[in-house]
Amino acid sequence: MKKLFVAVALVMGLGTSVAFAENFHASVDSVNIVNEFKPIEVKDLPQAVLDAVTKDYAEFTIKEAYVEEVEGTKTYKVVLTDAEDNTTAVLYTEKGEVLE
Repeated sequence: MKKLFVAVALVMGLGTSVAFAENFHASVDSVNIVNEFKPIEVKDLPQAVLDAVTKDYAEFTIKEAYVEEVEGTKTYKVVLTDAEDNTTAVLYTEKGEVLE
């Protein structure tokens, strides 16, 4: 008789776990970070950024410049081109430090 009660208890336990298994859903939220760089004139770049470009990319000229301000911090995107029309974009802080 004990075995019968144990068997019934096991079946009921398994049945309820299977019945409620559908209620457990994991949700994943994704966040997309969108950079909103606004075009600016090359002459409006900070002197520290201009000096860094001259030092690190002497063979390039500045084609375009952009700025993004997030929570009071400005990030500058500088598009550079060389004599062979190859372009590259580099991100700088206000202090002229390169961002990865």
